[in-house]
Amino acid sequence: MDRCGEPYRSWAYREGEQSRLLPELADDLKEDNGLLDDEEEQRVEQILRTYPIVSLRDHGFILPRELAQVGAYMRQGFTAYHYQGLLRSGLDAFFDNFMDSLVLLHSEKGWKWLEIVENLGYRYADLAHQRNVVVAGRVKEIVEAKAHGRVAVIPSLESATPIENEEDRVDILYGLGIRCMGLTYNEANALGSGLAEPRDGGLTEFGKRVIRRMNRIGMAVDLAHCGDQTAMDAIEASEVPVVISHTGARSLWNTPRMKPDSVLQACAAKGGVIGIMAAPNTTRVRERPTHDLEAVMSHFQYVVNLVGIDAVALAPDTMFGDHAGLQRLFEGQLAVARAHGGESFEETPWVAELENPARAMRNMIRWLVRAGYRDDDIAKVAGGNVLRVMAEIWG
Repeated sequence: MDRCGEPYRSWAYREGEQSRLLPELADDLKEDNGLLDDEEEQRVEQILRTYPIVSLRDHGFILPRELAQVGAYMRQGFTAYHYQGLLRSGLDAFFDNFMDSLVLLHSEKGWKWLEIVENLGYRYADLAHQRNVVVAGRVKEIVEAKAHGRVAVIPSLESATPIENEEDRVDILYGLGIRCMGLTYNEANALGSGLAEPRDGGLTEFGKRVIRRMNRIGMAVDLAHCGDQTAMDAIEASEVPVVISHTGARSLWNTPRMKPDSVLQACAAKGGVIGIMAAPNTTRVRERPTHDLEAVMSHFQYVVNLVGIDAVALAPDTMFGDHAGLQRLFEGQLAVARAHGGESFEETPWVAELENPARAMRNMIRWLVRAGYRDDDIAKVAGGNVLRVMAEIWG
């Protein structure tokens, strides 16, 4: 039973068809391993009850247990959401791109306008048949969701590639619920250069017009996958704060996927917020042979020391299933090797203590409690900073 007493699994309203629609899913929920003593654990639970807990990037998406089934799974449109896992996560809200980079309904490469719109329709149809995960587009809607024991999902896009050369599509996406959009993914598009491009040409004139439209309509500009010059140009072009929804510090792990100090500082100076991510093999550090909670939080501490705690948030960027395997499967499409290039490491199949959304945010907060952070500072990075910035962007 869920919080509202309503049992629900994805596409339950398609009774009798679920076995056809959904393969065996990787929906395991690991038990927590007792990171804290009883008193500290009580403090964590009090923080979760008292303050809005918001992830700047996570995924309700469940992968098939067998990765060989992923292609067919993505092509059918009926992908599953782990409602039970989200309800166990401690999250009150999270920004989700609904796996937009892998929507392959009509193409092999993705990022097509029609596919993105259809994917939103599929996801909203499933969401509409349960009561515990609600779509939100205003700060007050996130606050209301917490008050009623629900989890708010803020629809996002990881790249503006699907708008092609049509800035009016920003308005359409806003009307379809999108409240945060990346300018690029790892490769270049009509707006600017992605972080995997060998040469960054910066923000285009079209990119400037799109940012202006996003500012005026109330859609957050996300620079997580932009190249460095494109990111700096976008920060300058924006009339309001921007976000780097999920990243880490290049000073600790020298790959294009991480951001240099200059970009992190410019984002903070603009009044924006920076989410610290935990997707496999991203926020690593050279001193640790594996990618784990300690490595991720080393990036958190570095960025806090660099720009101040008011500009930092948590953005695990996790999903239910084999995230690292998914990256390998779609390497050619996602340019993961180029994004993660520059450091030599042995791949970690998952990030210990941060395997999926049911565990990630809780364990990051547990780490903050154990590290001696005050409740008011934890409240900032666990959601308060994001809500403050979104109140300014969304209006």
